[in-house]
Amino acid sequence: MSAGILLYRYRGDVLQVFLVHPGGPFWAKKDAGAWSIPKGEYEPGEAPLAAALREWEEETGIPLAALPASFIALEPIKQKGGKTVYAWALEGDTDPAAIRSNTFEMEWPPRSGKKASFPEVDKSGWFDIAEARQKILESQQPIIEALLEKLNG
Repeated sequence: MSAGILLYRYRGDVLQVFLVHPGGPFWAKKDAGAWSIPKGEYEPGEAPLAAALREWEEETGIPLAALPASFIALEPIKQKGGKTVYAWALEGDTDPAAIRSNTFEMEWPPRSGKKASFPEVDKSGWFDIAEARQKILESQQPIIEALLEKLNG
């Protein structure tokens, strides 16, 4: 199970959502269909919203706990690999250039015996809904649709 935050804002009358691009060599040349909401796995017994906030901060380096928060629970989705993702929407703003992601280590190049460190998130950005639908992982598109349903009543 995974939990995440879909940050959204309005620029004039244009709705935008904040997405992140996964770091590491496997995602380096992928763009369309590779982006995600900031999210991550959580352990049994951990509150999903608390995990979503923790994952947001780990992947962006930006604490949301300081923002006045009115979280909108979105319908959970099931990704192609079978993972269930719980998501909350939050209206807010942040500077994509300000992200500071945590890192992970992996053997790179493969079978080299050498370890390399990569950011979990290598870039982020604000996208209008049409762009976001193109950028986000196909299995996470229902999260955007759930946000639209909630905002449009």
